[in-house]
Amino acid sequence: MKQIDIAIIGGGITGTALLYELARRGDAGRVMLMEKYNSLATVNTHARNNSQTLHCGDIETNYTLDKALQVKQTAQMVVDYAQTLPESERDKMIYKFPKMVLAVGEQECEQLAARFDTFKHDFPDMELLDAAGIAAMEPKVIEGRQEQVLAIAVRNQYSAADFQRVAHSLAARALQLQPDYQMRLGIKVKHIHQQEQGFRIDTGDEIVHARTVVVAAGGHSLLFAQRMGYGHEYACLPVAGSFYYAPQMLNGKVYTVQNDKLPFAAVHGDPDVLEPGKTRFGPTALVLPLLERYHWNTLPQFLQVTKPEIAVLKVMAGLLAEPELRAYMLRNMLYEVPGLGRRLFLKEAQKIVPSMQLNQLQFASGIGGIRPVMIDKKKLSLHLGEAQIDPGNGILFNMTPSPGATSCLGNAKRDAELILSYL
Repeated sequence: MKQIDIAIIGGGITGTALLYELARRGDAGRVMLMEKYNSLATVNTHARNNSQTLHCGDIETNYTLDKALQVKQTAQMVVDYAQTLPESERDKMIYKFPKMVLAVGEQECEQLAARFDTFKHDFPDMELLDAAGIAAMEPKVIEGRQEQVLAIAVRNQYSAADFQRVAHSLAARALQLQPDYQMRLGIKVKHIHQQEQGFRIDTGDEIVHARTVVVAAGGHSLLFAQRMGYGHEYACLPVAGSFYYAPQMLNGKVYTVQNDKLPFAAVHGDPDVLEPGKTRFGPTALVLPLLERYHWNTLPQFLQVTKPEIAVLKVMAGLLAEPELRAYMLRNMLYEVPGLGRRLFLKEAQKIVPSMQLNQLQFASGIGGIRPVMIDKKKLSLHLGEAQIDPGNGILFNMTPSPGATSCLGNAKRDAELILSYL
């Protein structure tokens, strides 16, 4: 039996960031990261499966000022890390694209102007642009448009990232700092058992005894928690995001104003860091009974964490009872239908590029991941922010770091402090 101090289960951006943070501190003892696939960051951290956005809080209209300031700080941690690397490595990891959030119509324009007044002191790089200013920055956004528009824009910030490259870099740097750390790939954890002192981790091939454990495996984290008797107040609503490609139409990222009635991200257009010369539009929001996109072998695991209980059915019924949300969910189902989906999604893309034609839009097959949105069965509502289960006994379960990979180093700092306090 192998004896270690800290086991990290999951080799995505969350797990690798924690590995790096522990290595940087240097006082964690024996640490092992375990990843079931043969390579790191192949699921939601892979750039094809997320929006590739380094969220800074300035153009995300669903963020309060306090939330935006917190996100700004964690985003800067990623930038600061990348800037310690050679330029050739940094420039394949984080990207400077201009960005804006676009308001269309009188109501959205008033909302955005008020937001600018609230945020401009803490975000001095923000600009408020009228139609002429928008046209100078993003001509296609104005071309053929009749509606009143306004935008908050930021011209010269790191705004995009290939988080798979970030994850690989963090892991490599951790092993440089602490050569005794272990990273085990292709090792699938089957069971975690609490013992009198620490935890027994069973992979089928070997037994590892860890004094503390951090499970950073997305929706699978909830499955591990519930198998150990924790987190039964939650169920999982996996929301898959798909994308559409168009020829390059935007110079940078263009977000739209979030509809407060909809709990999912508004459509935006982004340069794709993996596909130069293309603009990617999305994400859509399709509820799928899977814990990993395109992996139907995760259906049984989804059914284990989301049983058709009364509380779960009440939450789903509540979502479907709201006409606007019901119509939104139906549209997102239809966006996946070949032929029809492209025609329907064209209207969404034209909110950003009014002159876009149908023949310029193509479904991005095989692109997109799953975000495991938590259902709070006690409150009968969706838990849209970060979800972490901490029983207080030396094991942590991270389900949905918020906002995504941007917060990886901020969450790693918090989790390192928690887990080291147990030790």
